[in-house]
Amino acid sequence: MAPWPSLGLRARLSSAFALLCVVTTVAVAGGIYVQARNAILQRTQDAAVQAMTSRLQALYPLRSPAPDRAELGGIAGAVSDGNVFAVAFHRGEHSLAGPPPERPGAPAPGPPPEHRRPGGVPVLDLGVISPQLRRTVAGGDVAWQRVVWQDAPFLIIGTPLLITERDRTTRSSGIEVYVARSLLPEQRSIDGLAVHAWLTGGAALAFAVVLASLATRGVLRPVRELGRAARLLGEGELRTRIAVRGSDELADVARTFNTTAAELERHVEQLRRMEADARRFVADVSHELRTPLAALAAVADVLDEEAARLPEPAGRAARLVSQETLSLTALVNDLIEISRFDSGVAALALNEVDVAELVRATLRARGWSEAVRTELPPGVTAPLDPRRVDVILANLVGNALRHGEPPVSVRLSADPHRIALEVRDHGPGLDETVLPHVFDRFYKAGAARARSEGSGLGLAIARENARLHGGDLTVANAVDGGAVFTLRLPRRAHDPGGGPE
Repeated sequence: MAPWPSLGLRARLSSAFALLCVVTTVAVAGGIYVQARNAILQRTQDAAVQAMTSRLQALYPLRSPAPDRAELGGIAGAVSDGNVFAVAFHRGEHSLAGPPPERPGAPAPGPPPEHRRPGGVPVLDLGVISPQLRRTVAGGDVAWQRVVWQDAPFLIIGTPLLITERDRTTRSSGIEVYVARSLLPEQRSIDGLAVHAWLTGGAALAFAVVLASLATRGVLRPVRELGRAARLLGEGELRTRIAVRGSDELADVARTFNTTAAELERHVEQLRRMEADARRFVADVSHELRTPLAALAAVADVLDEEAARLPEPAGRAARLVSQETLSLTALVNDLIEISRFDSGVAALALNEVDVAELVRATLRARGWSEAVRTELPPGVTAPLDPRRVDVILANLVGNALRHGEPPVSVRLSADPHRIALEVRDHGPGLDETVLPHVFDRFYKAGAARARSEGSGLGLAIARENARLHGGDLTVANAVDGGAVFTLRLPRRAHDPGGGPE
């Protein structure tokens, strides 16, 4: 399963800030809404109970301790008004309508028309009075309950009528009065509060997004500057620094970066000076050795010619001196060539050459024509420096003949843009730990070859010559055994400053 894409720092900060503001706003607005709702309902409930109690007190003294349905209707009508209607109970009897007969021209009391009997008299549906409320009121307590009747909220209040004796004691009259007050106005007020709460939350969210954007911009500006400076530093711009603003944690990071960059610049400059000194030393020593080596080479040639006529110990010594002189001369020449690459003064002498003929000339000049198999299609030409390509091929084929096993082959292939020369042997190949270091300077594959005739610079020079042409030299092991060196060169003249011309 693919991992979820990671959000950027700006998105994470904005989301966290907006979420915090939204949660805080919802909590505060929700708390205020709940408190306001409870306060509105409690105030309405207290006012309804007080109004009901006041109206019932006006009924005393009761006309009859055992009222009939008409008298119960009068009791219910006494506590009814434009927003309240009632029903009265006594020992199984109950009233049908609340208010007394309407005055001509007066507005009909009670709830909306759907809660009225024909004729406009409000009637309370007895089914909305729960048995639990009836039991509580029958026990002599005032009780209330909020219900939904015909898709509208109502407050049902029940109270018993008590009779006060001459000795100030009270007893129940057996009459229970229940009133229903519509809560639609309060519901509208509560709905308005909810709308305001949602609007407040939306405004808070918009404000949070704007504030988060401003906050993250201030935080991310130095972070972006740090990232840009780090990229420049990685690209080699060691003089890159960051402007330090303030004294917070980001300023500490900027100061640390500047200190690190300064130290890195100092160390790199020191290493560059040391490397330049080392290269200059090698180049100077190599050039200084050329003159005495030329003289030694002349003497070595004479000794080599006379070695056969000298006694055996002296002849062997003469041949050894000649051989070591030639090896030292080759090493000095390689060091001089490397110093030219390092100093950037190595140059190409390009000619449009037939690549197949160039390979045959290299093999023929060293007597390898019979020992090496070739696959050289005719007509492949490219602008090359013949001397440098000859050095590359001589090194690759020579290594294959000395350190590999036959057959050794050279195969040429080409496309419209590049040519490829593949030199392969059929020996055991190169160890996997050796492959990454084959082109390192002075590297030899094993301790047993530490004193071989090679200098350890041949493959390094071969790769530098390939890169000077705008190509490359790579190595790999063949699947069926043997090492495969592949030289790739462009078929168009290469501009060292910007690629093929």
